[in-house]
Amino acid sequence: MRISTIQAFNNSVSGLQKNYENVTRTQQQISTGKRILTPADDPVASVRLLQLSQEESLNAQYTSNGIAATNSLQSEDAILTSVNTVMQRVREIAIQAGGGGLDPTDRASLGTELAQREDELMSLLNTKDANGQYLFSGSTSGVQPFNRNPDGTYSYSGDEGRQNVQIASSTFIALGDNGKDLFENVFNANRVSTAKTSTGTGADGTVSTGRISLGLVTDKTAYDNTFPASSPPVATDGIGIHFLDSRNYVVYNPATLPAGYDWNTYDPNTPPAGQLSTGAVDSNPDTSDYITYGGVKVQIDGIPQKGDDYAVTRKPDEEKRGLLNVVSDLRKALQNGDGSNEGALKIRDQVAAAVSNLDAVSVKVLGAQGSIGARLNTLETTTNFISDVSLVNKSVQSGLEDLDYAAAISSLAMQSTVLQAAQQSYVKISGLSLFNYL
Repeated sequence: MRISTIQAFNNSVSGLQKNYENVTRTQQQISTGKRILTPADDPVASVRLLQLSQEESLNAQYTSNGIAATNSLQSEDAILTSVNTVMQRVREIAIQAGGGGLDPTDRASLGTELAQREDELMSLLNTKDANGQYLFSGSTSGVQPFNRNPDGTYSYSGDEGRQNVQIASSTFIALGDNGKDLFENVFNANRVSTAKTSTGTGADGTVSTGRISLGLVTDKTAYDNTFPASSPPVATDGIGIHFLDSRNYVVYNPATLPAGYDWNTYDPNTPPAGQLSTGAVDSNPDTSDYITYGGVKVQIDGIPQKGDDYAVTRKPDEEKRGLLNVVSDLRKALQNGDGSNEGALKIRDQVAAAVSNLDAVSVKVLGAQGSIGARLNTLETTTNFISDVSLVNKSVQSGLEDLDYAAAISSLAMQSTVLQAAQQSYVKISGLSLFNYL
């Protein structure tokens, strides 16, 4: 078979280029440390490497989300600790103000400190995180959650949602807690109103000095299941307390008591419809006399007389009471109180309601801190898991794409030798011509 000169030259050049390409590729592998330079080098491994790279990108984002969530939750926990500290001081002020040895000036001074604590609480409840977002405004993190109204009351402007962040393929963590659930949706201890509806007179003509305190709900279950209520509850739902004499009383339901019932005809053996319970107070006006029914407790001060009648009714619009409004109510009572005995009793009642409500908020806050602790534990374990998965992925990636330097250097030496031989052969072959022998 004849081989033309041009064909011989082309074959030689093609061989040189192929050998040079092999040397160059091996040098690139050694310089990059990677076995796979293009998908064509190993299509199956390239696909797997792409999948692993995508997983690593997701894991990096999960790790970043976990760090942000941890910072946010730790900030919230610190703020809630400060809120609890302030509430504890407010509680101490309330108990101190309820003491009988203070005059109006002393109580006003406590009210001044309470005003400062009130402002401090509002500042804490409107705290922002490191990203400038409000911690307690729910999912509307750009809206200030708590605002003071022109009349001095407070309102919540956030929503009831929570921001969630993904920290693993199927794991989401709530970044914070909304302020309405923590500081507004707290059952108001004083969610009933009380009033003296009739003043009795003793057989000797003594006019009653009996007085009823604010009502406190001390047993929510009993209140929900036993205290009279319509569906839905209305402000006329409640009980009456009628004194048969200066000690004995009857608790009744005004809605079912016969109209115009004459209490002078009362017979304990044949009680009227609507009677709920009976009881008695002691005869000492200096002791505290409490009457409890349906989870509601009231205190009777002074000396009641036959014919005294008291009403305890629901306040459907005041089922909940926010923390800031609780502190504000107590502050106003202290600053506006007078030196009268009635004024002192009103402050005592307000203190009792405030302490109960503060304790209820404290339970909510402590519960939230427990939830934060649980979420932080979840973050820690999930972050560790993501870190372990990343290490495994990197190990697999290394096995698929990292270069075996010993094999590559050996291959480079061989390829270099082949290239040199091809170059030398080309020089010899290119010199072969009949003209050289003429």
